[in-house]
Amino acid sequence: MKKLALCLLTFSMIMSCKNDKQEEKKEITVNYPVTKKVDTVSNYFGTEIKDPYRWLEDDKSDETGEWVTEQNKVTYGYLDNIPYRENLKNRLETLWNYEKVGAPFKKGDHTYFYKNNGIQNHYVVYKKVGDQDQVFLDPNTFSEDGTTSLAGLSFTEDGSLAAYSISEGGSDWRKVIVIKTETKEVIEDTLQDIKFSGVSWRGNDGFYYSSYDKPEGSELSAKTDQHKVYYHKLGTPQKEDRVVYGATPEEKHRYITASVTKDQNYVLLSAAVSTSGNKLFIKDLTKLDAPLVPIINNTDSDTRLIENVGSTLYLYTNLNAPNGKIVTVDASNPSAENWKDFIPETKNVLSISKGGNYFFAEYMVDAVSKVSQYDYDGKLIRDVELPGIGTVGSIGGDKEEKELYYSFTNYNTPSSIYKFNVETGESVEYWKPAIDFKSDDFESKQVFYTSKDGTKIPMIITYKKGITLDGTNPTMLYGYGGFNISLQPSFSTINAVWLEEGGIYAVANLRGGGEYGKEWHKAGTQMQKQNVFDDFIAAAEYLIDNKYTNSKRLAISGRSNGGLLVGATMTQRPELMAVALPGVGVLDMLRYHTFTAGAGWAYDYGTAEDNKEMFEYLLNYSPVHNVKENTEYPATMVLTGDHDDRVVPAHSFKFAAELQAKQFGTNPRLIRIDVNAGHGAGKPVSMQIQEWADIFGFTFFNMGYDTLPSASKETTK
Repeated sequence: MKKLALCLLTFSMIMSCKNDKQEEKKEITVNYPVTKKVDTVSNYFGTEIKDPYRWLEDDKSDETGEWVTEQNKVTYGYLDNIPYRENLKNRLETLWNYEKVGAPFKKGDHTYFYKNNGIQNHYVVYKKVGDQDQVFLDPNTFSEDGTTSLAGLSFTEDGSLAAYSISEGGSDWRKVIVIKTETKEVIEDTLQDIKFSGVSWRGNDGFYYSSYDKPEGSELSAKTDQHKVYYHKLGTPQKEDRVVYGATPEEKHRYITASVTKDQNYVLLSAAVSTSGNKLFIKDLTKLDAPLVPIINNTDSDTRLIENVGSTLYLYTNLNAPNGKIVTVDASNPSAENWKDFIPETKNVLSISKGGNYFFAEYMVDAVSKVSQYDYDGKLIRDVELPGIGTVGSIGGDKEEKELYYSFTNYNTPSSIYKFNVETGESVEYWKPAIDFKSDDFESKQVFYTSKDGTKIPMIITYKKGITLDGTNPTMLYGYGGFNISLQPSFSTINAVWLEEGGIYAVANLRGGGEYGKEWHKAGTQMQKQNVFDDFIAAAEYLIDNKYTNSKRLAISGRSNGGLLVGATMTQRPELMAVALPGVGVLDMLRYHTFTAGAGWAYDYGTAEDNKEMFEYLLNYSPVHNVKENTEYPATMVLTGDHDDRVVPAHSFKFAAELQAKQFGTNPRLIRIDVNAGHGAGKPVSMQIQEWADIFGFTFFNMGYDTLPSASKETTK
């Protein structure tokens, strides 16, 4: 096994005079580990593509493990020399250390809620018993280092049993444990190897769940292509669980879920080949051997059950309604030609919740929440008066409840809980966090800027009131732009620290997201994916042109599909920003679909095997394949976790190796690899705090700050 060369880290700093404008950036030299190259070549439609770092895809090899260790030595050696990194960590810990409470929900005879006392690694589930709040599940006890997390919790309708799932090391593979809720007694063996699944109970006898066949090779990177729904009968071994749907090899579905209606009369099965579009089937559980009946038997739209009253089904769909609508149909004949509009499509994107015998239609208006209340006849009762401009967590609960709960937040307002009276429409504050952050000192502004092709793109910019727009402010631009996911205003303790330091935080609502419905999503997919990068580049140019910042004080950040966004933007326009932070990114666009469930992302990306035109389009922006010699890229810290089995870390490994091998100029090109961590969900708070102290330290340092911006301003007064 070839030994990787030990790295030597050398710092040479040229200090500049401090002033209230902009300091000269320090010059830093970093000696990277040697990453070997292997002659690996793939042929795509007659074009040979070299892949010298493919050996890093083997997450089980000792050599890859050594490479991870040596890269982290370089990265942490660099970070250890940032003088204010510990100050950032301390401030993050202090600000994070406030009580956080989730909206209460009722199951059986008891009310439950999630709470974190401050900097606990994971939220604790509490149960109200009389006037007492008792710990029901404490994920902080699942492992000593906090890397085992609670990943799901499902109760029977009578509340007597619960099944909860756990994730170890951030993996998407889960274990499921069944307990009695009164005693918390574990009543059977732990179920293993469950992935991309909820738990839906059928009475108290058993439940439906989903998973894949155990892959050959590495569980963290091997392709998983055939999802199946199983039924588990309590008291029987998992090996006897029967497949309900998904066993036909000629009809592969990568994502299948089952859900039982509250009245236990029906089970709904949703089957999808990609992250957009699904088939939907229904089965009558009151009839012996009833067949699965298709509601919609193609994947051209997204359709799901919201509610049923007897045999009347209330469905959300975007079939012939890109912004979404609600329809009704009878379960005995549920195909689309029999649907009747219940809440018609509007010009704004719809999501729906229910509770108190009402429906609540949440509309997204330029990424901001508006809510309307309807009765079960489709009559508009009222437009709900919200606490402000921001994002509402779903107003929901059981039909019998007359008081429901929802959360409200925006970029400078920590999430609070409100109690809503369904009859009067009145909202009262139920819980407000006591956080050491002066929200009133900050404000958000929404702007609309013009992208390359003339499309107007919304962006929300948050900053301290009275900030001087002189083009020197440290600015973090964040984006995602994919998978129909919308970025709505929400508070983050992490971003609060950035704002306190005088930083500007900007979020662009790019095409590829869901802010303006299905058409907005499609405008950023496959052969139109470049629109997303153009939108992000235009956002950066807007911030510079309008004197929020300049290219030496701009950082770009994104995760997962947003990591691709950052990787593509920095390779296309490296001069535009000072710092690039691609997190857990999809960075090898020619091979992403060969790992885990990556083939399911083809709706957004297409694949290099589709046709020559699609291959060439992907090759043209794939970050791994577009790192060039003799180009100075921004200071870059690639971020990933060694247990990421959604976007495998090989993407980040290969991108970092390319950047380091083609090093030009003095900007650092580092990779920070969290050990025993995955894509992000379930990451313990302690790891999050350290990660963001490192990110902010790296960012400020490479914007030229030898002290924190707030301290720099104090010394120049």
